[in-house]
Amino acid sequence: MENTKTAPGMTPCYCEHCARTSAIIDGDTAPGKSAAGGNFFNLFTLRIAAGSIFFVLGLLLEAQIIPSGIISFHQTFFQNFSLSVSPALIVCIAAYILIGYDVVLRSIKNISRGQIFDENFLMTIATFGAFAIKAYPEAVAVMLFYQIGEAFQDGAVRRSRTSIAALMDIRPDYANLKENGEIRAVSPNDVSVGSIIIVKPGEKIPLDGVIVEGASSIDTSALTGESMPRDVEAGCEVLSGTINKSGLLTVKVTKSAGESTVARILEMVQNAAQKKSKVEKFITKFARYYTPVVVIAALLLALVPPIVSGNMDFSRWLYRALVFLVVSCPCALVISVPLSFFGGIGGASKQGILIKGSSYLEALSNIDTIVFDKTGTLTKGIFKIAGIDTAGTYSKDEVLFYAAHTEYFSKHPIAAAITSAFPDKVDTSIIEGLEEIAGRGVRANINGKKVLAGNKKLLENGNVEFMSYTGTGVCVYIAIDNKYAGRIIIKDEIKPDSAATIAALKKLGVRQTTMFTGDTEMEGSLVAGQIGIDTPVTGLLPDEKVEAFEKIAGLRKSKGSLVFVGDGINDAPVLARSDVGIAMGARGTDAAIEAADVVLMTDEPAKICAAVAIARKTHRIVKQNIVFALGVKGVILGAGALGAASIWLAVFGDVGVCLIAVMNAMRAARYKGLKI
Repeated sequence: MENTKTAPGMTPCYCEHCARTSAIIDGDTAPGKSAAGGNFFNLFTLRIAAGSIFFVLGLLLEAQIIPSGIISFHQTFFQNFSLSVSPALIVCIAAYILIGYDVVLRSIKNISRGQIFDENFLMTIATFGAFAIKAYPEAVAVMLFYQIGEAFQDGAVRRSRTSIAALMDIRPDYANLKENGEIRAVSPNDVSVGSIIIVKPGEKIPLDGVIVEGASSIDTSALTGESMPRDVEAGCEVLSGTINKSGLLTVKVTKSAGESTVARILEMVQNAAQKKSKVEKFITKFARYYTPVVVIAALLLALVPPIVSGNMDFSRWLYRALVFLVVSCPCALVISVPLSFFGGIGGASKQGILIKGSSYLEALSNIDTIVFDKTGTLTKGIFKIAGIDTAGTYSKDEVLFYAAHTEYFSKHPIAAAITSAFPDKVDTSIIEGLEEIAGRGVRANINGKKVLAGNKKLLENGNVEFMSYTGTGVCVYIAIDNKYAGRIIIKDEIKPDSAATIAALKKLGVRQTTMFTGDTEMEGSLVAGQIGIDTPVTGLLPDEKVEAFEKIAGLRKSKGSLVFVGDGINDAPVLARSDVGIAMGARGTDAAIEAADVVLMTDEPAKICAAVAIARKTHRIVKQNIVFALGVKGVILGAGALGAASIWLAVFGDVGVCLIAVMNAMRAARYKGLKI
C-alpha cells in the first residue's frame, strides 16, 4: 500500500487503514470518500446495514432458529450441479460481499504492488480461512466489526483534527489595499511592505503592521490563547491572524505575507511532522517487523502442531491461527501513538504555544535544567526611571530636563526611557553640539550649558567629581558645566508571572534554574533572588552565552532535557544548541524564533509551565496506549495459540483495542490549565 503523505505528528505504516487515518489527519479525504464525505457515508451505511441484515440471518440459519427450507430453491439450483451448499453459507457470502468487498480488493491491489503485510491482507486471509473451516458467521463478523470499528476510528481522528483545523482558520483571505485614494480587496500575497491597508471591524488583520490611524480592540485568542481583547491605537503593532473587534484601522504593512506572523505559525505547525519523537520512531520500526513475524507465527501455528502430533487435525489449529491473525494488526499503536503527539501539539497551539515537532514535546516532558535569558524573558525589556538623585545645585525636574534634551536623538533604550519620562515636549531648538560617545554616553550644549549624560567613565574622562552609585539598576550620571548635577537610576521591570513560573517549574520537578545576564553580579543576584532563580550567571557578553551554556551542559549528571529560554538575536545560537529552545514570540527577534523549537506567542514565562504540563500529559497517554495495546494483544495472542480465545475475542483485540486507544489519544488535545 502506498502512503506518500504523512500528517503532522503521524507515523507511516504499511496498513491501509493507517494510511487512510494519516490522510484524514493531513486534511485529505480517505480513499473512496468524496470531499464532503456525504455520498460515501450514505453508501457505506447502506452496505453495512444490508450486510448486517444478511449476517443476522446467517446466524439464525446456523443456529437453526430459522428453517433452512426458506431458501430451498438455492439448494435445488446447486444440487443440479452436484454441489452441496448450506443456506447459512449462501447468506453469509452475500453479507461478506456487501460488507467487505473493498477490503479484499485493496488487499489484492496491494499484493500486486508487493506490499503484502497490511491489515487488508490479515482480514482477507483470516476471513477466507474462517469460511474454509465452515465458521461462516465468524468470518462475516470479523469483517463487519472491522469496518464498523474503522468508521468509528476515522470519526475520532477527524474530531481530533479540529484543534489544528481551528488554527488554520487564522489565515486571512484578503486585504483591503488602499492605493490612490481607492480601496480594493486583494490577496495578502499581493501586498508589499510599506503599503497601507484598511481593516474594518470584524475582519482578520491580514498582515503584520503598525497602526497609523484609528483605535480599536483586538482579539488575539487565535494566536495567544488569551480571551481578553487588547486595546490598540496609532503607533501600536498588530499581528496577522488577529481580529479587529470594533474601530476602523489604517495599518502600514511591515512584513510581507510570507514573513508574517500567521504564515510562520502555519509553517511551524505543518512542519511538525518532520521532528518525530523517539517513541514514534520505535513504533515505526516495531510495526515494520511485528506484522510479518506474526503472520509467519500464525502459519507455523496452523501447520506444525498437527504435523508433529500426527493427528492431522488442521481445522482446529487453523482456527487458532486465524485468531492469531485477526488480533495481530499493530494499528492500535501505529495510529494512537502519533495521534497522541498530534493532539498534544494541537492542544498547545490553542494556548498560544507553538511546538515544532513531537520530539520536542517528548523532550519537554523530561526537563532537568532550564536556563533563562533575563532581559525580555524574565523581565519586560522596557526600561523605566526608578529614581532621580541630585547633588543639590539642580532640582530633580531640572536634572530630568537636561538629561531628556541631551538624550533625545539617541536610539539607545536607556535614552528612550529618559525622554519618555520627560512630561513636556523636547525643544530641539536649544540642542547644539550633540556628540554621542560609544560605550560612554552623550555630550551636548543645552540652552548654552555644556551637559554630559552617561556612565561614570564619561564623567571621569571629563574630570568631573561625582558620587559613585553602588546600587542596582543602570545609572546615568548628569554633569552640567563640568559639575556633577545628579544621577538617574533606570531599571528593567520584572514580568508579573516570572516568580510564580519558577516556583511552578520546581514543583513540576525541574532540578536546576539558571539566569544569564550581562548585568553586574549585584544586579543579577538581586533579580534572581526576587524571582527564585537558583544560579545567576552575570557579566556575560553576548558572545559568551554559548560558552556559559556549554559549561552547564558539561556539568549535568541527569539525562533530562536542557532547556534555554530567550528572545534576542544573541540568544539564537544557544536556542539552537539546547535540547529544547523556547523563544518569546511577541517581542522576540526573527532569528530567535527561527532557531527555537517552541515559541510562546504571549511572551509570558507561565506558558512554559503549560507546555511542560501538556507534554507530560501527552507522554502519559502514549505510555498508557502502548501498555494497553501490547498487553491486551499479548494476552489474546497467547490465549488464541492455546485455543482459549475465539475469533469474537480476536475482533475486540484488534478493532476494540484500536478504538479505545484512539479515544484515549484524543485526550491529549484537551488542556484545562495549570494553576501557578
